[in-house]
Amino acid sequence: MIIKGARIIDPYQNLDLVADLLIEGERIKGIGKFEGDGIDAGGKILAPGFIDLHSHLREPGFEYKETIRTGTMAGVRGGFTTICCMPNTEPPIDNSSTLESVKEKALKEGVCEVLPIAAITRGRKGEEIVEMEELWEKGAVAFSDDGEPLMNSQVMRLALEYSLPLGVPVINHPEDKNLSKGHMNEGEISTRLGIKGIPREAEEIMIARDIKLLKLTGSRLHIAHVSTKGSLELIRRAKEEGLRITCEVTPHHLTLTEKEVLNPPYNTMAKVNPPLRTEEDREALIKALKDGTIDIIATDHSPHSREEKLQEFDKAPFGISSLETALPSLLKYTDLDIKLIIEKLSTEPARILGRKDIGNLREGSYANLVLIDPDIEWELHEEDMVSLGKNTPFLGKRFKGRVVMTVYKGRIVYERLSRS
Repeated sequence: MIIKGARIIDPYQNLDLVADLLIEGERIKGIGKFEGDGIDAGGKILAPGFIDLHSHLREPGFEYKETIRTGTMAGVRGGFTTICCMPNTEPPIDNSSTLESVKEKALKEGVCEVLPIAAITRGRKGEEIVEMEELWEKGAVAFSDDGEPLMNSQVMRLALEYSLPLGVPVINHPEDKNLSKGHMNEGEISTRLGIKGIPREAEEIMIARDIKLLKLTGSRLHIAHVSTKGSLELIRRAKEEGLRITCEVTPHHLTLTEKEVLNPPYNTMAKVNPPLRTEEDREALIKALKDGTIDIIATDHSPHSREEKLQEFDKAPFGISSLETALPSLLKYTDLDIKLIIEKLSTEPARILGRKDIGNLREGSYANLVLIDPDIEWELHEEDMVSLGKNTPFLGKRFKGRVVMTVYKGRIVYERLSRS
């Protein structure tokens, strides 16, 4: 396969040039000028396939929200060729049997790579540490009780210590549940709507504790879905101290604020945990992404059924379906440079995973690619989405820029190109 005349952006190699890309089998053969027929990619951007370090595929147990099949289909429509799935399933991914069943299902029914993240504790109850080494040997790429914060400091310390020789990160959901009994950001809008709020301190206190434990253990810590200016200050200082800490931000925290709950009033599609914050927080997140304090963009794809999301605000579940709108929302609603977006969606997640065969366009790497048309203007409708979860505040909103082809291991798994 030859992809011809694309603007090729590969942050790993510091490439930004117009050229052809040659694929042989599952691997990239080279970048240059190649003779023969190929896919005309003139005016398009060719980049490494995106890697999502934080996604909820819901299977097993919640197949009415999403399945591995529909979740990976949504992923490749958004340009993702590797998806790390969180363990808050039923049963949870807290043993090797469940982990292997997820891997087998992904091989049979998935259309891209699925890497399981295992639970930190049995049943995600925050009490007893799982068999970390066994789960790591079976393919767990990280450990997290995501959806539930690890409140017990001693258990968190043990998790960091046990994971140290494995070389993989512990991902804690940064939330002090004693403080966070609300449903949206605590502030003027929550007061006006009469909705119990979640203060930013609930996130910041947990991050501060985890950084202390990281310093104690010397392990690897990854902070999920950072949302406040105060959290960034803590992470920035920890990095300056040389601690092995990384963090992520979601597309919706980079593009939306708490005001989305007003559009319309009590908009459950904008109910997410951590909640959408203030414009000051959003601007701080953008700045931190640019200066390297934030390492990656991760979707926190959280699909729910229509019936669940159409309940009263206090009863509706947290979560936004994000895989299909991550890139277009960032292109439309931020001033982020396309090269930085690609780096934070591909090169940097691969670095955290310790993978050199993905997240780049080097010769010999897997031919995991995304082709982007930066000029397409379009509007999101429910019928456009293949995820079972249509729960997104971007419904009816306009975008500019869209994934038009995704290649996974040399095979086209999604395409909306016009061929002459």
